[in-house]
Amino acid sequence: MLKIIVLAKQVPDTHNVGPEAMTPEGTVNRAALPTVFNPEDLNALEQALRLKEQVPGSTITMLTMGLPKAAEVLREGVYRGADEGILLTDRALGGADTLATSYSLAQAIRKVGDYDIILCGRQAIDGDTAQVGPQVAEKLGLPQITYTEEILSCENGKIVARRHIDGGVETVEGPLPIVVTVNGSAAPCRVRNVKRVMANKHKEFTTWGAADIDADPMQIGKAGSPTNVKTVKSIVFKAKETKQLTASDEDINNLMKELIESNTIG
Repeated sequence: MLKIIVLAKQVPDTHNVGPEAMTPEGTVNRAALPTVFNPEDLNALEQALRLKEQVPGSTITMLTMGLPKAAEVLREGVYRGADEGILLTDRALGGADTLATSYSLAQAIRKVGDYDIILCGRQAIDGDTAQVGPQVAEKLGLPQITYTEEILSCENGKIVARRHIDGGVETVEGPLPIVVTVNGSAAPCRVRNVKRVMANKHKEFTTWGAADIDADPMQIGKAGSPTNVKTVKSIVFKAKETKQLTASDEDINNLMKELIESNTIG
């Protein structure tokens, strides 16, 4: 059987970024923004659920770091098939960049202790750095497979995965325990299970703070974050002028001539 940890993040809905998105200190004002389950973390959860089905007796533990309301992603994961959830929340962890976040998550994983596979999305939509998964692997001293589209097999202490990289697709093998990051092009996550919703809508999750994971105060939160964001803006491109064309050959030919003469194409 496999002991699987899925890292998930509750992220601001990037379709609703406004002036209140940043605090005066230059961090994301998460309390003021609507939130969603990070999309690629759902892809990672689906891969975990498929492994659970393939290897009887396997368990899935969701792990998230954030405000207390981030427990919503743990509950959502359990509704879809995960077994347990751990919420890492503490004011001391606030304002963390990817370096401090990966350190905190790695410390929490060390506290969990028993695991075979750590799965997470390739990146979060609020940062798009794709750094946390690889940094967690580095801090734990584990091998990693990134940009995964599908886990093909997991047996005899090895995992085989297909990953999508620039220029094509490759199949790679790695030993357990291992960290795997999953692309948004992987299979979408299954929907909630009604019976699991009814059984777990009041489920309580394990909650840890910085002291519970024996975190170094200088490596968490703002103190452990060398990255500083000056501002976040929502930029919408608007055309200065528009032109309506018909499907006639003449209009299409004129459009192509205009695009070529302006060096837009050609």
